[in-house]
Order: sequence, then C-alpha cells, then structure tokens
Amino acid sequence: MSVDLNDPGIDPFDVAKAAATVIAERTGAATHDVALVLGSGWGQTADLIGPTLATVDNADVPGFHAAAVAGHSGSMRSVAIGDTGRRALVYGTRTHFYEGRGVRAVVHAVRTAKAAGCSTIVLTNGCGGLNLAWGPGTPVLISDHINLTAASPLEGPTFVDLTDLYSARLRAIAHEVDPTLDEGIYVQFRGPHYETPAEVQMAKRMGGDLVGMSTTLEAIAARHVGLEVLGISLVTNLAAGISDQPLSHQEVIEAGQAAAERCGRLLADVVQRVA
Repeated sequence: MSVDLNDPGIDPFDVAKAAATVIAERTGAATHDVALVLGSGWGQTADLIGPTLATVDNADVPGFHAAAVAGHSGSMRSVAIGDTGRRALVYGTRTHFYEGRGVRAVVHAVRTAKAAGCSTIVLTNGCGGLNLAWGPGTPVLISDHINLTAASPLEGPTFVDLTDLYSARLRAIAHEVDPTLDEGIYVQFRGPHYETPAEVQMAKRMGGDLVGMSTTLEAIAARHVGLEVLGISLVTNLAAGISDQPLSHQEVIEAGQAAAERCGRLLADVVQRVA
C-alpha cells in the first residue's frame, strides 16, 4: 500500500504499527515471534521452516512495495515454526537502498516486525566473498559490519550502541546446528553497480570478508527497536578482482538455487531452536 515514508510529517513507527495491524488481520495471528528477511538465494527457506498459514501481498500492506529485484518474492508469509505453536513472519523481498525510496523504506520491514510482536530477526543476503575458501553456495554468519552507505536509519540525537549488534547467542545456536559455519565481517556498499576490484581491496584492508548492497541499515534499525539480530550471508560469487570471472545477477540467482536446500535447512533448524 503506497505510503510516502519520506514525508517529514509522517511518523514511520506509526506506519509500522498500521502495517502490523493489516498483517495480523490478513494472517489471523495477533503476533509473530521471529521475522526473516530473505535476500538473494534464500527464497526457498520458508518452505522448510514449516507450513505457510497465510500469504499477504506486499502491495496490500502500508509502506510496502512489490519486489524490485529478480529472485525475490513480492509477498510476505506467516509460517508455522515446526510444531512449536509459534509463527515466523517471512519477508520474500526487501527494499534496497539503491532503489531510491529512502532509508525509512529500507528499514520499514524491520520496524513492522517489531510492531508485529517479533523479538528476533534473521537478516539474510546474497553477497560477494573475499575469501577464496568460500566458494559460491557457502553460508557465512555475519559477526560485524562496515556500513559504507553514508546513511543511517536513525534520525536526530538517537545514539544506539552497536558493539554486539549481531547476537553472539544466536550465532552460537547456528554453530550448534552447523559446526562448519564460518563467520565474517559484512561490508555494505550503496550499489546497484557491483564494486570495483579496488573497492573490494579497500574493503579487505578495512577488515571486510563479504561485500553486498543490503543488511547493515536494517540491522541498525533492528537494534534500535530492541530486536535480537542474526545475520547470514550466502556467498554467491567471488567479489570483483578476487577471481577473473565477470559478475552478473544471474550468477547470484543460480548460486542461490544450487544452495537452496542446505541454506534453507540451516535457517529452518536455527529458527526452530530460537523459537
């Protein structure tokens, strides 16, 4: 449902509450427990978490829009988390910063998740890897991030500690599910163009292990509203200059499809343990 979140007269948290109300009405669930934002390569995850109890078109929910990227779904789903009696709110797409809708739109799903009752959010993405050991299809836990967008979802004197932004507790649960998981630092660029080899080397020298175009702004907003955050990247390709292969979004989609079963099962097991 079209809402101009950039209008300074609109309180984005009021829009999030309105969105949560519509979600509750359409799904029949007064609250949800865990939210998942499915990035490139993670689209089949919801099917492995549990049965979908309701599907809501993004266009029917205040502040949300249709998917703008191939490989994403333009709807959100209310999914039963195994037999726990709890529900996951699964977003099939996200608003990317490069779409030009403004930072409020980028983090609207996060704020809506909190308004819908969630206490935990799982942020996933498809990304470029800087480690040669991480071939396409490798999931990597995000331990920290570097935000190179020159933007923040926080407005005014809103000072939020990001020291332990990506929950050590949730990462420990993920390691219990899959002890082979590595961790890395995610670097977000503005996009939508891919990074140059020089920019990738800059990110590497800054301490980065993964590069992409999402997640960091959402994670900051999640911390602000009190959500516990788990971040997982799917390495869909080696970053520019790390290999001699050209980059393409089709490669991202294909890598995600190839890794769908492993990544979906990983997330499903983690979500069930968290719930």
